[in-house]
Amino acid sequence: MGAIDPFIFQLAIFVLAIFVGYFVVWAVTPALHTPLMSVTNAISSVIVVGALLAVGVNQIGEPNWTAKICGFFALILASVNIFGGFLVTERMLAMYKKKDAPAKAAGK
Repeated sequence: MGAIDPFIFQLAIFVLAIFVGYFVVWAVTPALHTPLMSVTNAISSVIVVGALLAVGVNQIGEPNWTAKICGFFALILASVNIFGGFLVTERMLAMYKKKDAPAKAAGK
């Protein structure tokens, strides 16, 4: 009997993580979406730090361009996720603010 290929093992974990993440996010009540977005922004900021390290690090001898390119794409995707998360969080928090625009328009 041969051992399981590490790629197949990692692919299975990745697919399982997709299913678990999907069901966890869709099971969250609307009142908890804003804290959940804050947590994902924090996780993405850690990804940005790792991506910056991957882009900026030089190994001994020849630079590893594969790591630099993957780090650059990770930096872009995590940045989009962070800024999009802030926009969504702002919009969700605006839903909880009281709307008293008619009272201000009437001069009261």
